[in-house]
Amino acid sequence: MVKVKVGVCGFTRSQDIVFTNLRLLEVQTTFYRPMKKITAENWRLCAPEEFEFTVKAWQLITHEPTSPTYRKARIEVAENEVDRYGFFRPTDNVFEAWVVTNEIRKALDAKIVVFQSPASFKEKDANITNMRDFFRAIDRDRKDVTMVWEQRGKWDRKTIANLCNALDLIHCVDPFAEAPVTSVFAYFRLHGSPPGKRMCRYTYTDDDLKRLYEKCLEARSSQVYVLFNNDTMYDDALRFMELVSG
Repeated sequence: MVKVKVGVCGFTRSQDIVFTNLRLLEVQTTFYRPMKKITAENWRLCAPEEFEFTVKAWQLITHEPTSPTYRKARIEVAENEVDRYGFFRPTDNVFEAWVVTNEIRKALDAKIVVFQSPASFKEKDANITNMRDFFRAIDRDRKDVTMVWEQRGKWDRKTIANLCNALDLIHCVDPFAEAPVTSVFAYFRLHGSPPGKRMCRYTYTDDDLKRLYEKCLEARSSQVYVLFNNDTMYDDALRFMELVSG
């Protein structure tokens, strides 16, 4: 029997509403600029015991300083340090960004960390080497923490499978775009972008949600996490929860 857990990416409603009606939240703040540890601890205290947080890794790990997301977070990097950030580079700067991310993860008691690499992070030997060096060097308890990788760029599925297998990663996908190469556990991020639609500017139809549930069953996984990340994510998540429970 497949267990499906449904949530949203970020507080699209007040904390009280999210904590009352959902049981899963992917924290987005940690990607742009991680909040203070005490804030994360307060979130954990305010949330119900059965509520689960997942954490999106700080962009200093995955994105280069030329990314517009740095400007959005008002992060400025000195010109002589530009090549020390992003793309999983095994530098002190990137490793420190992981330490910060991991501290917030612990404060939230989160068991899953999502690493989203940008489209500019292409399938190149240097990038593959960076990933291998980074994930083999960081402090991670494989029994306690699941690492999830969402690649935005076009990669060969065999390469993705080899990396996930070697580095103990879960392949994150939008199931409407592709199927994951990993099994046992699945992590879906729904960006509201079916073919021909603008990313995020979309509300899933009832037929879409039925197809989504079918994709959960096809994932060959005993546990599937479904995270909505579109403009109407909260309402879509509630509708999908109702469908799953029914």
